[in-house]
Amino acid sequence: MVAHLLCILSYNFNTFVILNVYSKLTMFCTTNSLPMDLLLKQGSLKQEVESFCYQIVSESNDQKVGILQSEDEQLQPAVSKHSEGELSRVKFMSNSNKITTFSKKPKRRKYDESYLSFGFTYFGNRDAPHAQCVLCKKILSNSSLAPSKLRRHLETKHAAYKDKDISFFKQHLDSPENNKPPAPKIVNTDNESATEASYNVSYHIALSGEAHTIGELLIKPCAKDVVMRMFDEQYSKKIDAVQLSNSTVARRIKDLAADIEEELVCRLKICDGFSLQLDESADVSGLAVLLVFVRYRFNKSIEEDLLLCESLQSNATGEEIFNCINSFMQKHEIEWEKCVDVCSDASRAMDGKIAEAVTLIKYVAPESSSSHCLLYRHALAVKTMPASLKNVLDQAVQIINYIKARPHQSRLLKILCEEMGAQHTALLLNTEVRWLSRGKVLVRLFELRRELLVFMDSAFRLSDCLTNSSWLLRLAYLADIFTKLNEVNLSMQGKNVTVFTVFDKMSSLLRKLEFWASSVEEENFDCFPTLSDFLTEINSTVDKDICSAIVHHLRGLRSTLLKYFPVTNDSNAWVRNPFTVTVKPASLVARDYESLIDLTSDSQVKQNFSEFSLNDFWSSLIQEYPSVARRAVRVLLPFATMHLCETGFSYYAATKTKYRKRLDAAPHMRIRLSNITPNIKRICDKKTQKHCSH
Repeated sequence: MVAHLLCILSYNFNTFVILNVYSKLTMFCTTNSLPMDLLLKQGSLKQEVESFCYQIVSESNDQKVGILQSEDEQLQPAVSKHSEGELSRVKFMSNSNKITTFSKKPKRRKYDESYLSFGFTYFGNRDAPHAQCVLCKKILSNSSLAPSKLRRHLETKHAAYKDKDISFFKQHLDSPENNKPPAPKIVNTDNESATEASYNVSYHIALSGEAHTIGELLIKPCAKDVVMRMFDEQYSKKIDAVQLSNSTVARRIKDLAADIEEELVCRLKICDGFSLQLDESADVSGLAVLLVFVRYRFNKSIEEDLLLCESLQSNATGEEIFNCINSFMQKHEIEWEKCVDVCSDASRAMDGKIAEAVTLIKYVAPESSSSHCLLYRHALAVKTMPASLKNVLDQAVQIINYIKARPHQSRLLKILCEEMGAQHTALLLNTEVRWLSRGKVLVRLFELRRELLVFMDSAFRLSDCLTNSSWLLRLAYLADIFTKLNEVNLSMQGKNVTVFTVFDKMSSLLRKLEFWASSVEEENFDCFPTLSDFLTEINSTVDKDICSAIVHHLRGLRSTLLKYFPVTNDSNAWVRNPFTVTVKPASLVARDYESLIDLTSDSQVKQNFSEFSLNDFWSSLIQEYPSVARRAVRVLLPFATMHLCETGFSYYAATKTKYRKRLDAAPHMRIRLSNITPNIKRICDKKTQKHCSH
């Protein structure tokens, strides 16, 4: 009988419901001491049994419930009186004769405009909205969209407004305060957002060159304070999920640097060619550090990025430098054949015999050329000067060192300058490093000559120089000429400087030197403002010996610059301005020259030439004029100066200080010296564990 009942149930219910009915029915019979077979044999109670089973089924939360139908008329046998007596104790909860099929889909209430009289508007989807109080902004469920429940909320929570009409609530709903969007969440609580925020903060720490501990000790407390003051403590606690410990920031910086390196390698593999710039120096811990920069074309522009920052483990020789660069190229499968030029400062470790780095690079890249830093050439050229001017320069340096080498003297000079109302309170230290401006050193010395005359002890053998007008005239000229030379030097520094830019600056300087020499010969010193003002101050003229020395220095400087920057018949002049070419250049074949003619005849291209830089102009023409544009880009790729390496070593020295001698600065340099922004989203997607331990 029990099996037959289960068979009947199986027509309308799933297995879970059948087992639920059977278990509860068995429990009911056990509680009332009734055998189940006897219960089912009672035909007159069959409807009650069906009702009881339905009640059990309806409690199972199933989506579809059917009726129990009688499909076997044999369940009608007679029952003994004894059995009837036992069954009389059974009480059923339902006596219905028929149970119809139904669906248990939840009812969705609709919002009515009249609900605004209770102070409620709707929130969310219009088809299944939630109720939102316009006074306290509390959101109630969809089942609360009933007038009685809304009225109860108004009377219990806002009793003072229970007698207000609908116009009051409508006015409150349309107020500007209610139309303000909710305060955004600054930081999500999930681990993925916390990890992404950790990478962003670590990226900024690397860009600033600060210690890794600044994240945990300064940035996180400041962020918590700001969020707490601007929002509330609940949002402030979410900042704790961002991992900014020392070790975590170090890992993040390495991941960021690896992503930048991966992007750079992909660019170098698809580019047409690249040029290198390399230099070596020692850091604070005594390690020999190699910096290599690369210039290449990418996305219609010429980019400059750090290719390699590596510590040389043994000797800093040319062979060791080449092996370091070559290992990087082979590891990332970058072709040496794409290298078009190598720029260096021509030091012994960089240039010379076959064992040296540049020579070895040219051996593996036969089509590559080598170039000498033009800034270094300029620094060498300006060192030549007549003996009379050289003596004044040396004596000026001795006066400066007499003050700067003694801290006590520097403090006393500062006090004196403040009392005398001087424009400056200290001298500038002179050095032979070419990046420092010697012109500023001499100008500062000349401007403080009166204060130094009072300060200097008469026992000092050079104190009389400050009263010698002839010596001061030479000093004023040196201050002016070195200031002008330093301005030219600075104009040749920076990114995306080409050979054409440098030679244009040098051509301008050569013409100026000739003009200055002619002016001095005519005793016209307007081109030297410091010297001219001093002559006006003392109401005097320049001796012929001084004029002769100045003219000799200017003409000698011009001839020296011509030696280091010779004027040649440049066959690549068409790259600088293709619209002035009327005859086929020697460096172009007939097909390329025909493409150049088409290019120069295009009016739109001519307009772009005046709007774009030279690098961007030719890079943008690769698709339309591929042959001649690639030739032009190959001419523009070589580095003209070593500015990037010099700047890189300055960043390196500021990052790896004596307090951080054990720091691996290579990832920091990759981030600070690269123009590529890391893809933090891509880095986080690669992480299998979003929230790493601190």
